[in-house]
Amino acid sequence: MKRQNEQPLKEVIQQLLNTYHLKEKVNELRLIQGWEGLFGKTISKYTQKMYVSNKKLYLTINSAPLRQELMYSRDKIVERINEAIEEDFVREVVVR
Repeated sequence: MKRQNEQPLKEVIQQLLNTYHLKEKVNELRLIQGWEGLFGKTISKYTQKMYVSNKKLYLTINSAPLRQELMYSRDKIVERINEAIEEDFVREVVVR
């Protein structure tokens, strides 16, 4: 007997994440875990705090020269993150 409502597991998980509004947190965790791979050890070493709120990525950097460099590269950071996550996850970067 074949079931009528068969769905791929990936689709069911996506529906579950959307229903319980967990997709943003999952994407944030993916970003935090992949930060060093995306931007290298140096930037990762000087990144103290990172979180996403309302499609804004807030970074706390403890190196003034690196902070200034990241301020100039905010658009590239947004592009790289959205490519890695494969959706429009971050629209703006705030560097502190």
